[in-house]
Amino acid sequence: MKKVLGFALSLTMAGMLVACGGAQGGNTAAPAADAGAATEAPAADAAATDAAATEAPAAEAEAPAAEAEAPAAEATGNAAKPLCWFNRQPSNSTTGELDMAALNFNDKTYYVGFDANQGAQLQGQMIADYLTAGTADLDRNGDGIIGYVLAIGDIGHNDSIARTRGAREALGTAVDAGGATDPTPAGTNLDGTATVVQDGSITIAGKDYIVRELASQEMKNSAGATWDAATAGNAISTWSASFGDQIDVVVSNNDGMAMSIFNSWSKANKVPTFGYDANSDAVAAIAEGYGGTISQHADVQAYLTLRVLRNALDGVDIDTGIGTPDDAGNVLTDEDYYYNADERSYYALNLAVTADNYKDFMDATKTYAPVSNQLDEAAHATKNVWLDIYNAADNFLSSTYQPLLENYDDLLNLNVEYIGGDGQTESNITNRLGNPDQYDAYAINMVKTDNAASYTAILSQ
Repeated sequence: MKKVLGFALSLTMAGMLVACGGAQGGNTAAPAADAGAATEAPAADAAATDAAATEAPAAEAEAPAAEAEAPAAEATGNAAKPLCWFNRQPSNSTTGELDMAALNFNDKTYYVGFDANQGAQLQGQMIADYLTAGTADLDRNGDGIIGYVLAIGDIGHNDSIARTRGAREALGTAVDAGGATDPTPAGTNLDGTATVVQDGSITIAGKDYIVRELASQEMKNSAGATWDAATAGNAISTWSASFGDQIDVVVSNNDGMAMSIFNSWSKANKVPTFGYDANSDAVAAIAEGYGGTISQHADVQAYLTLRVLRNALDGVDIDTGIGTPDDAGNVLTDEDYYYNADERSYYALNLAVTADNYKDFMDATKTYAPVSNQLDEAAHATKNVWLDIYNAADNFLSSTYQPLLENYDDLLNLNVEYIGGDGQTESNITNRLGNPDQYDAYAINMVKTDNAASYTAILSQ
């Protein structure tokens, strides 16, 4: 099925590799239940509509999920068409509170992401397990301290917050702040006096070591884009020039930033580096000393993103081809995902990728076998879908997620128009949703999680 590519990336972003989340990696995910961190203001050049939209969802998100209103059954026109938010869950980027108005936009609205808390804990445990299974050589300068540096993706993003917390909790460096681990960047902390982290301890080869977060910062470039790989590469250059012999481990909120650090410094210095997303280059780098990564089960996420739209378009039970086999035999298991009905959200479960199993993850764009069966077009007529990627230069979304979507759209008989944003403003994307009438459904990946109203306002016109 022919794809219509709508990428329009600015020259300033052309070389950038970032992820969301999850988040990616950019990425995206189930928010940390107690997530809360100060967030950066939107890019200075954001359109006025972006700023207005940022304020509205935040106010609506103050009500807890349990008090959310029922989906609006009376919606008509484009406002009644199927909508899937993906990778970036509508929420207040300061408090993490879900935007239930956006998640209940109509009775065909869903979110697809991954379990941020489970993945963050898995990454932290993977790092701790690597260290405890190691030898005294991990302490490169023999000072009795296992020093690590932390590349933080976006201080206002739930996935980034969760991963920072997960690493600190597993390594014993976490500090409580209002009942939750403080995710604030520590800056430089060579003497261990930073207040947002503390020294931890770990036993390696029968000897006790101090664990210290030597430095951490948000990887945000001068244009305002977060999860920035180039910024991470610059950071490790600065850190290594100042205290390189003290860095024993590199931890990153995603593979894009981690691979920038690995290629520019830690590979040559044999310093284990850990990321998140299981991007193909990171998985392959495990054979060269990369410590490990976390698979978001992107193959499941991409399938669910389009599957919920397919089911809504067909007017069948939303569980069809997900927890219940469809007429082609596609079905997932509870080891692949879970559904939170209160949040109208599907969450894929994460998997650790290490030297023990990395060969099973070499092709990150391969569809998941249990849901790779072609639907009959006679029973599932081709429909048109508008789908955007918040940043065309996002490493995870552009090199893994979109190729998976392109493989699944054929299987599900969906003609998808792919739009690539600049990673900075919603208006760069929404300006290309000028005629929503020509589409049967929409899949939306926001620049900022606060900005759902930038899109729903257009669909409600």
